[in-house]
Amino acid sequence: MKLGVFTPLFADLSFEEMLDRAKSAGLDAVEIGTGGNPGNHHCPTDELLASPEKRQAYLAELEKRGLTISAFSCHSNPISPDATEARESDEILRKSIQLAALMGVPVVNTFSGTAGDSEDAKAPNWPVIPWPTVYSDIKTWQWENKLIPYWKEIGEFATEHGIKIGIELHGGFLCHTPYTILKLREETCDAIGVNLDPSHLWWQGIDPVGAIKILGKAGAIHHFHAKDTYLDQENINMYGVLDMQPYGDVQTRAWTFRSVGCGHSMSEWSDMMSALRTYGYDYVVSIEHEDPLMSIDEGFNRAVTNLQSILIKDAPLDMWWA
Repeated sequence: MKLGVFTPLFADLSFEEMLDRAKSAGLDAVEIGTGGNPGNHHCPTDELLASPEKRQAYLAELEKRGLTISAFSCHSNPISPDATEARESDEILRKSIQLAALMGVPVVNTFSGTAGDSEDAKAPNWPVIPWPTVYSDIKTWQWENKLIPYWKEIGEFATEHGIKIGIELHGGFLCHTPYTILKLREETCDAIGVNLDPSHLWWQGIDPVGAIKILGKAGAIHHFHAKDTYLDQENINMYGVLDMQPYGDVQTRAWTFRSVGCGHSMSEWSDMMSALRTYGYDYVVSIEHEDPLMSIDEGFNRAVTNLQSILIKDAPLDMWWA
């Protein structure tokens, strides 16, 4: 496996400065935002699509530092009931797939999206319980009329371009668990998989190692985000895990994103690295830093140090001892 970073945390740096920062930290790869929620601070997407010369020059900056691009990312909501948001999300996703194919980037990361409750909806609707049955009816309508048709088309588009889609299992979106992404994958194609982020699994009560086993057996892990979550049981007792408090309210929040090793033990993180190797993932572990208690540099450096101590880098040997 290789170590990388999701680069929006270095949005204040130029493209070259960001690459130098990644190189000096001993990383192997960068995950770059092309638009949507991550923005495109380090990727002039339209310019690169239009110019082979600019693509070549862009890649040359990575090559001289011994870095690769693990994925392009454009997290957004392509099935939003807001027509403008849906159109813009779809456009940047298709552009990202096209650009990835042109630049030898194997994965594009995003969200599955969330539809409204009908064609007349004004905002997304995320049903999370089966009763009252109106919620079940909304979920069925969303999947049959919005989610599956859209991702069937995008899955075919990605397959035509030789690109894998890494859908992040994130609360608020229709695919947020191993079951939901495997159901979507079954209804679409194998180009659809996950950008597995354990931080979003922990607060839902899902064991990341168990999720890796489930998704790894299906060959559905296309990318991996390294981000931790601290669970505060006293606050969970008050607010539950579906906590609507702002992320900045750390003292009272039920859970809070943390740098790697600050929410769960390094033993648990080591178990994840072993599970990834065991179930066929031998690609990039991409650091995502959203820790409200640490500066960018401190949180990033903590994650790098902790992950370098447990990452399984070399190919396994023959079992010479048995």
